[in-house]
Amino acid sequence: MLIIQNLTYHPPATTQPILRNISLQLPEKTLGLIVGPSGSGKTTLLEILSGFVQWTGGGIHWFSQELDADHLQQLSGLVFQFPERHFCGSTILEELRLGYVNLEGERIDRALASVGLGGANLMDAPHDLSGGQQRRLALAVQLLRQPSLLLLDEPTAGLDWSMRRQIVELIAQLKQNWTVLLVSHEPEEFSSIADQQWRLQAGILERVA
Repeated sequence: MLIIQNLTYHPPATTQPILRNISLQLPEKTLGLIVGPSGSGKTTLLEILSGFVQWTGGGIHWFSQELDADHLQQLSGLVFQFPERHFCGSTILEELRLGYVNLEGERIDRALASVGLGGANLMDAPHDLSGGQQRRLALAVQLLRQPSLLLLDEPTAGLDWSMRRQIVELIAQLKQNWTVLLVSHEPEEFSSIADQQWRLQAGILERVA
């Protein structure tokens, strides 16, 4: 279970905190949805939970263990908005093996199958995939790390209607095996599959459902 207690983020360069006393609990193998407009602090919260940004107040726990940024980097897997912009491998195989040079074929096959890319040609270039396939590949890259917490930043941004629906269906399947926290400014896409929902507005988080 992810437990956030009175989390605050107030960098010196800002006159007001970006996040104000954020608290939530997200049980294992459930999907939490945070909605809010651009600039409300959604991406910043995910960057903190992935260990990329150091918060300035409050605490983060995984069950009873208090976590620091190093712990969060091991615990969490973040799929950025437009993750295809961050692809570095010249082939699908290279992209999957970044940081895992000796990764064996069976584990790769399982990861690709879990996101609906089973049978993909590993020698194809990631940028030759469709938009929806690229999002699936980005998910596979994170799932190979076996994170306890999967963080998704606007996972359907920029996709057409058909691909958006496919990604929503995939996320609904993933939450059966992973704890997922997703942020979006379009709640209607994900409300039907979310187990808990919050709204983030001007750095303040409120429970919706």
